[in-house]
Amino acid sequence: MSYKVKLEVFEGPLDLLLYLIKKNEIDIYDIPIADITEQYLEYLELMQLLDLNIAGEFLVMAATLIHIKSKMLLPPDEADLLPQEEEDPREELVRRLLEYKKFKEVANVLQDLEGQRKKMWTRDAAIEMDGGDVFFEASLFDLITALTRVLKDVPKEVFQEIIKDEFTVEQKIHDLLHMLVMTPVIRLTELFKNAKNKLEIIATFLAVLELIRLKEIIVAQKRSFDEIEVIRNEKHRLNIE
Repeated sequence: MSYKVKLEVFEGPLDLLLYLIKKNEIDIYDIPIADITEQYLEYLELMQLLDLNIAGEFLVMAATLIHIKSKMLLPPDEADLLPQEEEDPREELVRRLLEYKKFKEVANVLQDLEGQRKKMWTRDAAIEMDGGDVFFEASLFDLITALTRVLKDVPKEVFQEIIKDEFTVEQKIHDLLHMLVMTPVIRLTELFKNAKNKLEIIATFLAVLELIRLKEIIVAQKRSFDEIEVIRNEKHRLNIE
């Protein structure tokens, strides 16, 4: 697929690492580097499959993780046998993560204050639905996690079949907007339910990303790592009418 999605809200590699640490309930001071590296590379592979506009810093972080992993797997040399404090290869990474986490928390507080002042939605703002339910916007990595689950459920024979149908992102954008006119809130998993093959799943996913960029929809969760809802952004629609 030649369709390339460029997101203004695209998170960076440290965001992905913090996401994986939170998702796996890991102690940030004792990161199982082999597991995190494997998961990070899986996400990176899927992002490349989707032809997302991945910054080079994601690849640099991948190289850093592999380097740390290799250092931890190497047997200690003679210098390490001397009675001195051994340096943990993860130490610099942990320092960067803690520093970034603190910076991001402060930035979110300032962003929330600005959003309240302007009475605008912010990326992490709470969204109150008509029924009184409160949702929080899902991240790009939440969406990729959901896509991973869907692809794993697709039988292997579906991947191997000769695909005769063509699915374009533009058509999926049209279909999704039409669905949201009838049903303003749809579960993300429902969008993939009737997909005929892997290409249709990916085209649908890219359509969701493009509509997020255009501010036509909001993707939200009641809790972290919960079911993702796709919601028509009525506020944006009213602003442009």
